[in-house]
Amino acid sequence: MNNALADLGLASWKPLLTALALPPVPLLALLLVAAALLWVRRASGWLLFALATAGLWLTACAGFGEALEAALLDRQSALQEAQVQVFQQSARARRDVAIVVLGAGREARAPEYAAANLARESLERLRYGAWLARRTGAPLAFSGGVGWAQRGGPSEAEVALRIAREELGRPLSWAEGESRDTRENAARTIALLREAGIAELVVVTHGWHMPRALRAFRAAAGGRVRLVPAPMGLAPRVENPVLRWLPTSEGHAQVRHVLRETLGLLFGQ
Repeated sequence: MNNALADLGLASWKPLLTALALPPVPLLALLLVAAALLWVRRASGWLLFALATAGLWLTACAGFGEALEAALLDRQSALQEAQVQVFQQSARARRDVAIVVLGAGREARAPEYAAANLARESLERLRYGAWLARRTGAPLAFSGGVGWAQRGGPSEAEVALRIAREELGRPLSWAEGESRDTRENAARTIALLREAGIAELVVVTHGWHMPRALRAFRAAAGGRVRLVPAPMGLAPRVENPVLRWLPTSEGHAQVRHVLRETLGLLFGQ
């Protein structure tokens, strides 16, 4: 699917097509169909109305998002302390080990900073990558350009360079700023780091994004670089057991993340 869109010159349409495929758009369309049926087939109309309403409720619940993630995505576990220590020993003993953080968007201009800023997910990933780099001594890379849904401005990598140096105190060793999606993240990062002699790479991204990211990196690496998944953002966004099954902005975002990643895995994005 990704290659087909690229061949047709429609790769920039991916954000629009994804937005149309994810909740709430399909469920709102179902509500319109239900409203039309109420005039001619009341039973069918009310059934579709009930299904669409239930779908709108569930797709905004954190509990439903977690259930979907468990069912649809191969969730990786967080790095344990023993694994971090082993990686620390490898980084100290060898020069071919590195950490890469995958970008997740940026704000072209944040008024409060009077400068570009990373989106929340990108900042969370960069913070964890910097923490791992500090703990292990491994060099840190960041991959992210100007995504398909973005228009102009500095790349994510440029913004990450500044934030890592000035705010996190962990300068980047490499910054890849040309990629526009996960497949390009993988292809361009592997090419850059293999040229630098890197043979073992720790991949940092959100847990819901890790299955698709790992698939892309494995395809790009072709078995020539050892990949270690370091997922983050695994803690539940909504802890209250009642709120977990009530619509919240966090629940809605989680469901959309999981469904978008599932579509990406299905259609080769």
